[in-house]
Order: sequence, then C-alpha cells, then structure tokens
Amino acid sequence: MVEHVDVETVLGRVHVAVAGEGPAVVMWPSLLMDHTLWDAQVAHLSNRFTTIAVDPPGHGRSQPLTRTFTFAECAQVVVDLLDHLGHERGHLLGNSWGGMIGGTFAALHPDRVGCSVLMNATATAASRGQRLEYGALLLAARAMRGIRPPLTTAVLRAFLGPTSLAERPDVVEHVRRTTQAVDVRSVSFAVRSVVPARQDQRAAFSQITTPVLVVGGSEDATFPPDDARTMAAAIPDSELVVLARAAHLAALEVPDVVNRLVDDLLDRRGGAPNHL
Repeated sequence: MVEHVDVETVLGRVHVAVAGEGPAVVMWPSLLMDHTLWDAQVAHLSNRFTTIAVDPPGHGRSQPLTRTFTFAECAQVVVDLLDHLGHERGHLLGNSWGGMIGGTFAALHPDRVGCSVLMNATATAASRGQRLEYGALLLAARAMRGIRPPLTTAVLRAFLGPTSLAERPDVVEHVRRTTQAVDVRSVSFAVRSVVPARQDQRAAFSQITTPVLVVGGSEDATFPPDDARTMAAAIPDSELVVLARAAHLAALEVPDVVNRLVDDLLDRRGGAPNHL
C-alpha cells in the first residue's frame, strides 16, 4: 500500500509516496517529472525496503516554488524527509536533477547515505547550448501557459531516444502526460536553478566516500554517455554502466534493467536489509 505524505522542508512542503517497510530508499526524479517516474522501482523494492518516491520541490503535489535554490538546499530536503519519516540513513536513487542531488547529498551528508544510484546526470556546469535551449523552452512555455505542442515534442526528444520514441508508447505517453501537468511558473524556478545556475560539482563529488553507481543512457541527448563517464571519474571508487537502448529516463524506459542494477549494488555494497 502506498501512503501519500506531505513533509515541511527547507524548500517548502514536499510530497512523497511511501511504500513498504525496512531501510529507506529515497527516489528523486528529473526536472518536469514526478514520483511516478519510479513506479517500477517502488513495485520491485517495497517488499524489502521503505521506498520514498519524491515529487521534487515545485513539481507534482509538492508546494509550488517561489524562488531559486541551491543543490545544498535540495540535499537538505532529503535530510528533512528522512528525519520526518524516522530514518537515520537512506539509499538514494536519482535521475538527472535527482542524480545531481544524490551526488550532493552523498558528499555533504555521508553519515546519512547508504548506496547511491545516479542516473542520467552530470557533474559539470551547463553548457551555453543547454542554457539557451532551456531558456527558450521556458519563454515559450510561459507564453503558452503550459507545455503544449509543439513544446511537448521538444521535451520528448530531449528525454527519450529513438528506441523509446519508436517502441515504447506507454513511456512516451507517461512523459507527455506528466510534463503537460506542470505548473510552469513553479517549475521555472527549478529549471533556472538546475540548468543556468548549476555549478561544476566535480570537486565536491571527489569527497564522496560511500558506494555509488553511475548510470548513463547510450541514447541520452541531454547528458550523453561522456557526461556519465566524467561524473564517475570524479567520484572515488564509483562504478559506471552505460545502458543500451535507453535515453534520459532509464528508470522509466528500461525498468527491469535498472531494477537488476539496483539489486546488485545493494546486495554487493552494503544494501541488504540487515546491513543499513
């Protein structure tokens, strides 16, 4: 059974979907996505763990944002969630924005984290092209009062690769439905914080001492495999996997593959229920 909980955090009220019992696994999705990105991981893990799937600040059922934020504040949100739900530590699954925050959380709060799986993310600052692309997207979305066609097509091409666009209609529909539901004003603060204001995190990530698996997608146009390799190179003793036939939302596109990778990391590097 899934319980929906609202938690007061440093970035306002954050909504989480909580299921299962046992050690905590916090799941933070990409920009424009909500907790449902992790439905397959919740179903797979909640028989052994307490899964905490996050509507990140300004998204889904969480309180709308009214300002920009830092990655350190996002990491504090994870601390606030764990504290409220009564967990001393938690594993972290993060996608894109969530992957970056997972790295920040592990670097700043090593005593609160177990294993981290950082998917489809980057450790570097945004390129000029990314800043321009997302700036134009926000301007158009504000003018249209939402993410509507043809903007939906642009988002789909940024998030999904040729395999998902051609062969996974359920994934395409999930992304279309979720992005069209966003509050553009609220999400614009998150986009500005995560894209143009993003700082290079490699020095911070070099301080991580806990187990990390970095996952890239071979078809990821937003953060191509080289971004995953750069992130993994910055994190001591991290592991790297680049998934074939996956793009920017691996947990949604190839959930069974991601579930196997998560199981393997948790079993090998201290994530079994009696080890956290």
